[in-house]
Amino acid sequence: MTTATADRIRPVMTPDTQGLWRRLSDVAVHTGRNLVHIVREPLQLSDVTIQPVLFTLLFVYVFGAGVVLPHGGSYKDFAIAGLLGLNLTTSSMGTAVGLSTDLNSGVIDRFRTLPMWRPAVLVGRSIADLLTAAICALIVAATGLAVGWRPQGSVLSAIGGIAIFLLFSYALSWGCACLGLVSKGPESAQGIGLVILFPLAIVSNALVPTQHMPAVLRFIANWNPVSAVTAACRHLFANPNPSASVHAWPMQHPVAASLLWSAVMLALFAPMAATLYRRRTTG
Repeated sequence: MTTATADRIRPVMTPDTQGLWRRLSDVAVHTGRNLVHIVREPLQLSDVTIQPVLFTLLFVYVFGAGVVLPHGGSYKDFAIAGLLGLNLTTSSMGTAVGLSTDLNSGVIDRFRTLPMWRPAVLVGRSIADLLTAAICALIVAATGLAVGWRPQGSVLSAIGGIAIFLLFSYALSWGCACLGLVSKGPESAQGIGLVILFPLAIVSNALVPTQHMPAVLRFIANWNPVSAVTAACRHLFANPNPSASVHAWPMQHPVAASLLWSAVMLALFAPMAATLYRRRTTG
C-alpha cells in the first residue's frame, strides 16, 4: 500500500475532533481518579452500601408495623421506591464533601498547572458519583428482594424506574457540587448538605403517604421533586402508589414531573457549578 493510499483511508482528525477526544480523555482520567480513591478506602462507600441495607431493614420492619396505606397494599412494596429516594438523595452529599476536600487539600491547584480541560474535574466527579449511585440502587433493590419486595410491572418498567432515580441523582449531584464549591471546608459542606438534603428526603411521600400530613407540609411534599421521582418509580414498579389519588400535577403525572425536575436541575446547577469552579480556582 502506498503512502498516498494510506493517507486517503486514514481517519481525518479535525481540530474539533481532537479537542473532543482530549476532553473525553480528561474526564475519563478524573473519573478513574475518584474511583481509585474509593478502592483504596472502601469505607467511603458506606453511605451507598451499608446504609441502604440498614435503612431498608429498619423502615420495612419498624415503620411497616405502624403505617396503613390509604388504599391498602403491602408497606414493603410501598417502601422500596421511597428508600431508593431516601438513600440516593442523602448520599449525593458525597459530591459536596469530595469537591470541598479537593479544593482545600491543594490538589486542584496542581490540576491547574496541567494542560487539561478544566471542567473535567467536575464532570469526572459527577460520573463517579453516578456509578456509586447505581451501586446504591442495586443494593436497595437486592435488599428489598431479600425481604420480600416484588415489582409487579415488566422488567423494562422496573429498569425505567431505577433509571429515573439515577437521572435525578445525577442532576442532584450537580447541585451538591455547587454546595461544595461555596463551602469553606468538608465539614461545613457536610453540615449544610445534611440540613438541605435530609428534609428534602423526609418531607415527601418516600416513607409515608402524604394524605394525612398537615396542609402546609402536604403541599410541600406533593410538589417535592423527591415525591415525584418516588411516585414515578412506584408507578413503573406497579407497586402501591397512594399519591396517584392526590390532585396535584406532579402526583398525577409523576414520570413527566420527574424528568422535568431533573432537566431543570441540570440546566440550572451544571452551568452554576462551572461558574463557581472557575471563580474559585482563578487567581
